[in-house]
Amino acid sequence: MLVDLRSDTVTQPTAAMRAAMATAPLGDDVFGDDPSVNALQERVAALLGFEAALFMPTGTQSNLCGILAHCQRGDEYIVGQMAHTYRWEGGGAAVLGSVQPQPLNHQPDGTLALADIEAAIKPDDAHFAKSRLLTLENTWGGKLLPFDYVQAATALAASRGLGRHLDGARLFNAATLQAAQKASDPYSEARAIAGCFDSASVCFSKGLGAPVGSALCGSKDFIARAHRIRKMTGGGMRQAGVLAAAALHALDHHVLRLADDHALAQRLADGLTGIAGLEVDAPQTNIVFVDLVGAAREQSADLLSFLKTQGVLATGLYRLRFVTHLDVDAAGIDHAIGAVRQFFKA
Repeated sequence: MLVDLRSDTVTQPTAAMRAAMATAPLGDDVFGDDPSVNALQERVAALLGFEAALFMPTGTQSNLCGILAHCQRGDEYIVGQMAHTYRWEGGGAAVLGSVQPQPLNHQPDGTLALADIEAAIKPDDAHFAKSRLLTLENTWGGKLLPFDYVQAATALAASRGLGRHLDGARLFNAATLQAAQKASDPYSEARAIAGCFDSASVCFSKGLGAPVGSALCGSKDFIARAHRIRKMTGGGMRQAGVLAAAALHALDHHVLRLADDHALAQRLADGLTGIAGLEVDAPQTNIVFVDLVGAAREQSADLLSFLKTQGVLATGLYRLRFVTHLDVDAAGIDHAIGAVRQFFKA
């Protein structure tokens, strides 16, 4: 048995998704006439409440095009110190757009303190980069940003003339949890979260299980600027409808099942809790973090190697990360729990 918990990006297309891909009508998206890409862009824009959307190969490119469509050379964007757009996207905004990041420390719940955002906004002075954009990530580390916080932070940014961009790589995981809290549905909550922002990037290849792709959403003028940037960064694809069809299928069939991933993450956390040397963070969505403490820290590399021999894959070193997804079931989670317990003889 292989239980791959490294990320929710490791999923394989389902049989139904492969069938949708195989029968997708195709054109040339660089000419703008791939009907499947056009349908996806129209669908996701309408779903999230935006005028337009642009299909991208990756979430990194989607965020890059979004930031550069908001900002000019010499501008800056305010972002979390551990946000994906700052720490794990190769410094693209700075390298390719001369846009300066202004990173802020996260609070334990993943938020950026409103007072810190306020203090980071620069005065209109030639000594400073121009504060132009606030970027938030939801979920962040598997945590849902509280909706009242999202509203307050984006309202603060708007009041100070800043644009607002959402890195919603796992937006539908956030929306699934928020829907459970509000007795709503994930589609409505995704639209509510995205509605606080001027632009939003949403990934299809993480929780939704498509093989490739993200979409950047915004106004028509914003997407026109982003389209030019996508071209410059090599993101123009031809018969991309094969990939867009997978994303459309995911939007139709893989959103409501995200609650299953969240339940499996909780099952994993419960099964690992109480093992000496492990401190398990209570998961909110589909990501479980486990800290190795005390003598267990010295065994971290051996633990990962042992888990691999048992067919269980994870990432990290002293802080392990396990991510549930549509290719993992309860039996797989129980196998992973058993392998960890076997290693620690718990």
